[in-house]
Amino acid sequence: MLDKRAQSLLKVLVERYITEGQPVGSRTLSKYAGLELSPATIRNVMSDLEELGFIASPHTSAGRIPTARGYRLFVDTLLTVKPLGSQDMHDIQDAIQPDQPQRLISQASHLLSQLTHFAGVVVAPRRQQPRIRQIEFLSLSEKRILLIIVTDGGDVQNRILFTQRTYTPSELTEAANYLNQHCAGLDFAQIRSGLKAELQQLRADMLELMNQALDASTLAVRESAGQTVISGEKNLLGIDDLSSNMGRLRALFDMFEQRTGLVQLLEVGSNAEGVQIFIGGESGMAPLDECSVIAAPYEIDGRVVGSVGVVGPTRMAYERVIPIVDITAKLLSSALSAS
Repeated sequence: MLDKRAQSLLKVLVERYITEGQPVGSRTLSKYAGLELSPATIRNVMSDLEELGFIASPHTSAGRIPTARGYRLFVDTLLTVKPLGSQDMHDIQDAIQPDQPQRLISQASHLLSQLTHFAGVVVAPRRQQPRIRQIEFLSLSEKRILLIIVTDGGDVQNRILFTQRTYTPSELTEAANYLNQHCAGLDFAQIRSGLKAELQQLRADMLELMNQALDASTLAVRESAGQTVISGEKNLLGIDDLSSNMGRLRALFDMFEQRTGLVQLLEVGSNAEGVQIFIGGESGMAPLDECSVIAAPYEIDGRVVGSVGVVGPTRMAYERVIPIVDITAKLLSSALSAS
């Protein structure tokens, strides 16, 4: 779509904007492009690039800034990815060594944040659906009951249930015995299908407690089955491109807290080969309209089990962040396969 001259000027414009954070004018382009072009010619090319949607003119400046479309063309066809510096490579190799899987996941997330100064994200491998070893009820007050779930892997999950009426200790024991008799050794998909008819036979006042216990247990076990580790969100508070709009920043942090949408986005990246880059609105998530997400899948014994990523502003040093994400994913794969 663009001739070599336009491509060269767009490349320089994006690079200067990433470096300086200021709209780029024709004089700067003339200085850094290394092309024998008159100021009038540069202005004409800039006008064409703006008409095509690759750059935009802020109202407060005569210079131009890249749009998400401009960044996309830059990343896809004009970017020269730099080899990772020896210090960065050493830091990654030093931090990601065969170790306990959960510790490795946390280390990888922290490392991505530390090296890029953005938010580092790692979607941990989803464990197999746990099976129930034991369920217990403990009365906390008149209408508050502590539900204790022990899985076959030894994980203990606690949930507080708020009931419509007070249950006696003997009723709680009866309910726990019933569930343990029918649920031990099963996962919650099996429990729900197996108990659906039988629960209808219970007294109405016990049915409420049983249904609450199953709902809370399903949620607790699902949460323990997979984890998303996010590090360095606070780094984004210091980035002018993002912090200038507090409403947008608040939406971004809400997304980090809820995690679901971000996990789905990174899981899209894990279904592809190599590094995936989502720029601005390409993510399909409004809080990320001014952000870029760089993600890569990682494996255990040749099977993709999760993904690593960085969330930062669209104005980021892609040539540096891309290899950091790529190498972190590869070293994490090796370390988890060896641990």
